[in-house]
Amino acid sequence: MSMSASRKELTHDRILDVAARAIRRAGYDGVGLATIMKEAGLTHGGFYAHFASRDALLAEATQRAGRDTGAVLAERLRQAQAAGVSAFSALVNTYLGDAQLENIECGCIVAALAAEIPRQADEVASAARARVLGLVDLVRRCLPAGVDPAQAQVVAATMVGALQLARTLQGQAGRAWLANVRNSLIQQYDA
Repeated sequence: MSMSASRKELTHDRILDVAARAIRRAGYDGVGLATIMKEAGLTHGGFYAHFASRDALLAEATQRAGRDTGAVLAERLRQAQAAGVSAFSALVNTYLGDAQLENIECGCIVAALAAEIPRQADEVASAARARVLGLVDLVRRCLPAGVDPAQAQVVAATMVGALQLARTLQGQAGRAWLANVRNSLIQQYDA
């Protein structure tokens, strides 16, 4: 790999990191290219050396945000399971943990942007739909033995909705909301 290709890849990665956080924080329409490039320490003019369009950036940033969140969830699941906690309880406790209330820009892309996805260009919406299906698949893999795999959709929808509503309530009310849903899901599926 040439030095210039390596530098370009590092810059591309930095832009994606900034964009992945920004879209979770402000929504797809809440961020502009100039803002993303400035936050990445670059000029707006360099954008098209990395992406064909704004939609191409948003689609790739959506994929990046999903992968980043998935990696964090996978590590937390591994740690919890090593401590004897079931995969399902570990997933629910992590996804609906109190830290998620204040961690919007590093949290689940699905919970942050679900309502905006239908209004996006096909390229962006397709990347977002893949994240939704990925979340459902993760839930399906964590369901306790004997639970109908179709319940993964119900659990994923419950977790996403609960996180969105808890973020709306904020503070102690939001934390209480998350605790109630965590307890309910674990009691219903993992007791």
